[in-house]
This record gives sequence, C-alpha cells and structure tokens, in this order.
Amino acid sequence: MSSACWSRKSSLKSPGKRSSTEITILGIDPGSIFCGYGVIKSNGRDARYVASGRIAPSASKPLHQRLRLIHEALADIISTYQPTDMVVEKIFFAKSAKAALHLGHARGVVLLAAASGEVTLHERSALEVKKAIVGYGRAEKSQVQEMVKMILNIKGTLYPDSADALALALCYMNTLQFNNALKS
Repeated sequence: MSSACWSRKSSLKSPGKRSSTEITILGIDPGSIFCGYGVIKSNGRDARYVASGRIAPSASKPLHQRLRLIHEALADIISTYQPTDMVVEKIFFAKSAKAALHLGHARGVVLLAAASGEVTLHERSALEVKKAIVGYGRAEKSQVQEMVKMILNIKGTLYPDSADALALALCYMNTLQFNNALKS
C-alpha cells in the first residue's frame, strides 16, 4: 500500500470475487482538498452499498503534493475494490478562476487514475445526478444526501462529498438499467 491516506467511512466486507452479472461502480466527487468516493455493486436491478469515504490530503501541503496523494489513494481504492466502471462529475462552474484550476487539476488526477487502473470512465453532470437521485435537477445537496442514504439503506452520517460520489455511482447504475430496459 502506498503512503497515501484515505479514510473509509464504512465498508460491508472485503471485495472478494464478483459474479458475472454483478458490476462494481466507483463514484468520485473530485476536489483538491476533499475528494469523495463511493463504491456500490449492482446486479442490474438493485444497488448494494460497499464503501465510501474521502481522500483528504492536508490543505497546508502544496497543490502538487496533494494531487500526488489523491492519485496514490485512488490507485489503492481501485486496487482494493476493482471497479468495472468509474463515474466522475463534469465540471460546470467554480467560485473563482483559482478554484476552477485546482478542481481541474484534481479531476485530471482522477481521470489519470481511471486510465492507469484500466477502469471504464463515465461522466455525469450535477444536474443529471440530482434528477436521477431526487427527481429534480435543482435539488439541494442535503436532499441528495438523504436520498442516497435511503436508496442504499445507510444508517448514520455520510461525508457530503462521499454522498455526492455515491449519487454519481447510482446515477450511472440508473442509466444502465434504462439502457437494458430499452434493449428488452
């Protein structure tokens, strides 16, 4: 395991072998200070919570060192959970030019980790995710967080960035279900 520090909010069990009909989806909510992740498994109909947490390099470290730590942690997470698919949020706005650049750098590290881990990458906008999870594209973060907890039957609290990452994974799972229904 690398020297990167990533915290796991909770986990059901170690990944183990997956069945041929089950996929593992890793959602990532990128950020240069907190990078949320969420892992679910899906059999094509239902989602099962596996793990979630956040990668939190020290804000006092220079950006390039935080990015390295995020990459190492993502590599560890990919190695641990072996996702078949990875979903990352599309960038649509930032508070300032500096924040946008930092978010872009963090997002680039996420894309690199997906490519290095040979994980199929998908992107979803915040609007798509909110609509898929809450039914309303302009839903509040707290509404998304509560719906994620309900859908995945999670007791207790979730980091907001972990809830966003799980919402990304669920949104992608919904897309798969919709596409499969069209094929039937």
